[in-house]
Amino acid sequence: MAHLIRHKIGNKLTNAANTVSNKSQAKVSGVFARLGFQAATDEEGLGFVDCDDLDFDYRQGMQMDIMQGDEEGGDMDGGDELMVGDSHYQRDGTGPPPSSSLKNTGACNELALEDKPKITTWDAGWNVTNAIQGMFVLGLPYAILHGGYLGLFLIIFAAVVCCYTGKILIACLYEENEDGILVRVRDSYVDIANACCQPRFPSLGGHIVNVAQIIELVMTCILYVVVSGNLMVNSFPNLPVSQKAWSVVATAALLPCAFLKSLKAVSKFSLLCTIAHFVINILVIAYCLSRARDWAWDKVKFYIDVKKFPISIGIIVFSYTSQIFLPSLEGNMQRPKEFHCMMDWTHIGACVLKGLFALVAYLTWADATKEVITDNLPSTIRAVVNLFLVAKALLSYPLPFFAAVEVLEKSFFQDGGRAIFPDCYGPGGRIKSWGLGLRCLLVVFTLIMAIFVPHFALLMGLTGSLTGAGLCFLLPALFHLKLMWRKLLWHHVFFDVAIFVIGGICSISGFIHSVEGLIEAFKYGVEE
Repeated sequence: MAHLIRHKIGNKLTNAANTVSNKSQAKVSGVFARLGFQAATDEEGLGFVDCDDLDFDYRQGMQMDIMQGDEEGGDMDGGDELMVGDSHYQRDGTGPPPSSSLKNTGACNELALEDKPKITTWDAGWNVTNAIQGMFVLGLPYAILHGGYLGLFLIIFAAVVCCYTGKILIACLYEENEDGILVRVRDSYVDIANACCQPRFPSLGGHIVNVAQIIELVMTCILYVVVSGNLMVNSFPNLPVSQKAWSVVATAALLPCAFLKSLKAVSKFSLLCTIAHFVINILVIAYCLSRARDWAWDKVKFYIDVKKFPISIGIIVFSYTSQIFLPSLEGNMQRPKEFHCMMDWTHIGACVLKGLFALVAYLTWADATKEVITDNLPSTIRAVVNLFLVAKALLSYPLPFFAAVEVLEKSFFQDGGRAIFPDCYGPGGRIKSWGLGLRCLLVVFTLIMAIFVPHFALLMGLTGSLTGAGLCFLLPALFHLKLMWRKLLWHHVFFDVAIFVIGGICSISGFIHSVEGLIEAFKYGVEE
């Protein structure tokens, strides 16, 4: 009896200690859901923060109910071992629960459907579209410059692969109960990664995913500063202001981001950003169509630039990254069964629009195509378009910045007793002065990187090769093989292995050539 009482108390204390970690993870999941990211260019998903708070409350209540039921079962049957397994599963979702737990979970899920606000399939598709149709498509014509028709093929290939890996990533969230019914037992990319590393390294996978997310988010912030400086210096070439100086001006305007506690302050600009993005694309395509008679079809090559083409692969992959927020998005859909259909039409639409945009722009300027395609526009149009783009970049910066801050705070400052540093928030949720200083340092760090590495396409290719390929190609395929090996058909295994091998080769090759390109650009002092 004394042992059972001690065990009950230990379970309650453990659950309370993990509450802080779970709530932080729910908030981060909400941030990624509203990122619509990976380019993280639009704020359309801000409503997910409320959904994720409800998800957290619901999950915590469900955990306590199941744990209490397990404890009662333990009293009746003396099943201490069963009780330990159940509470462990409910905390981190890494082990299969008993059939009774799965049934209870299903009942709670049905009840939650009535209480939680859900999004329609069209809403989900809009957020995915925002993620893969951001302003970083401006670098796609540069990818065609070095890839020719193979670059166009890769735009299609990347769309197909990213659509497939998004689906299999969601499949890893589910397991079958004893009745053969699929039950959602995991909530995030991190949960999937941790489940794959059980039992020897229960948190290794989550750490790897978090590191990849932080790198990608910070690099996205750097890219916004780089593109702002690049656009301004090309809009006003007669002013005695360099790209680095314009980057400093842009960063000065971004310093207030350090004071952000939520993204509600910038949500009012989301519609304006989205409209501006589509208007810019229409203007560029309209100008290109006006010069259709001069299109250089003979410049589209069937051969590739071996040295530059791997960089193009990274650019294309980076423009399709959305896997970070897909688990949270699918969990908030009214009809999760329509997720696959939504992924199909969003990626088909993105593939068509990206392919047309990249091809039309390249045909217009051919070998003169620049890293940011708007730099090729006539000066009269360029200044107007670039100013819209700079405004969009500055308004989009808070999203990846805030998400990076959330992940860093969760990992180093707010992870319960495992935090490396003390909490950076005081009583009442007020951020401490040194915590505010660290946020300011992060903003300054993005400026320093933008000043020393002012190369938009090369940075984009590097990020796509390093983290984009990992999060979109390598990890989903690996996790799918690990968690669902016994249920996969031979062609699924073939696809997963092929994606992992091809993705690994492209990632390594793109990373090496992007670094070589940066070294060469730095050596010869090339600024754009």
